[in-house]
Amino acid sequence: MNYARVAFAALGAFIAYFVLGSLIFTLPGMRNEFMKYPTVYRSQEGIKSVMPAGMAAMFVAMLVLAVLYAMLYRGGAGWAEGAHFGALIGVFAICSFVIHNYVNLNIGLKLTLQQSIAYFVEWLVVGIVIGLIYRPLH
Repeated sequence: MNYARVAFAALGAFIAYFVLGSLIFTLPGMRNEFMKYPTVYRSQEGIKSVMPAGMAAMFVAMLVLAVLYAMLYRGGAGWAEGAHFGALIGVFAICSFVIHNYVNLNIGLKLTLQQSIAYFVEWLVVGIVIGLIYRPLH
């Protein structure tokens, strides 16, 4: 395993995740849907107060994903292997997080569907970034 590339892939994935998330989750339709549930979700001010902890946790999550990718990498085009990996992570996130929240939180189906699409795209891109950056030791 190429540890330097794992760390670099995690950093690239972290950046991609937050850039894409900032673009997707601030779209007016998505933002308006979140605003329908002020007792469920934090305000922007509230989010800012806990954002450092969230960012640190997401970087650790990206490190874990980069390690898993490195352990599973079997050769082939980095973008294709990364897309396959990212799609699997996306489906996992939808089933274990988005739909789980739909069941446990008092949120609507529209927001759940929007989040499903957003997170799938986000994790797909994260997988592609990891796949493009990671290179095994030869």
